[in-house]
Amino acid sequence: MSLGTTPPDSPIRWGILGTGSIASDFAGDLPLLADAEVVAVGSRSQSGADAFADRFGIPRRHGSYAALAGDPEVDAVYVAVPHPVHYQGAMTAIRAGRNVLVEKPFTLNATQARGLVAAAREAGVFLMEAMWTRFLPHMIEIRDLVAAGVLGDVRTVTADLGVGFARDPESRIFAPELGGGALLDLGVYPVSFASMVLGAPITITAVSDPAFTGVDAQTSILLRYASGGHAVLTTTLEARSAARATIVGTDARIEIDSMFFRPTSFSLIFPDGTIDRHEHTPIGLGLRYEAAEVGRCIRAGLQESPAMPLDESVQVMETLDEIRRQIHLVYPQEQTAD
Repeated sequence: MSLGTTPPDSPIRWGILGTGSIASDFAGDLPLLADAEVVAVGSRSQSGADAFADRFGIPRRHGSYAALAGDPEVDAVYVAVPHPVHYQGAMTAIRAGRNVLVEKPFTLNATQARGLVAAAREAGVFLMEAMWTRFLPHMIEIRDLVAAGVLGDVRTVTADLGVGFARDPESRIFAPELGGGALLDLGVYPVSFASMVLGAPITITAVSDPAFTGVDAQTSILLRYASGGHAVLTTTLEARSAARATIVGTDARIEIDSMFFRPTSFSLIFPDGTIDRHEHTPIGLGLRYEAAEVGRCIRAGLQESPAMPLDESVQVMETLDEIRRQIHLVYPQEQTAD
């Protein structure tokens, strides 16, 4: 399928690469979109693909990632495999001429990110990081408020995300070979949020403490920007945090409710104490919004989303790379983009 050739009255036909929990969430949320459907799934094994397809009523099932990527009935591939396989899975789909949505973090490192972007641009296909938070109704409204200057000059961004995981040596979250740790799994949300508001940092400072397997258990980050703004970000896999975020400007501030990265609500607060409450009622898990953006862009003939540009995904990976350098977090199976 060529970019932008899907008829306006035809649904975007999705193929899901991977059969884990996030793939299940995506397949479960997509029926809330009238103009999208899951038509295929690909797994490392035929039995895995069949089990997933049976669960969600998916007609086409493939026992390899390459077979899914080559399926002519698929318009867009959602890459939902573990971090270290994002590059391989996405590149396979790009080379097959498919439009691609890659689960966050975009890749394992910035070298891989730049490789994917270059390949997609050369192939003329759509590519986007699945930073689903970017497309939630409350985040769209927040971006509009910031862009309109309602907050004045943004001075400080804060965000935290902590989840208490049981100490399990078999868990993916603790596995170095699977890109485990707090930073790439959880910390990418605060880092991407700060990028959305303030752009690329000019200085990065990070401290961390390791988990029992050597991945980062808790990482704290201070980012400084040319505008004079700061971002203070924390992430941990040892405890459940409030998971809130704030944007503090010279004229007003925004306080986002708990689980800021999921569908939620927020308050716009002015210096005199006036509170403008912005309520949003969640419907579904919220993953359909990123799928809707992919469909909108494909139909418009766009190769990337203005709300989650490819260069920004690369920049976020560069920030994560520098944080990892500072906290001495190196994954044993990091792939390269050559």
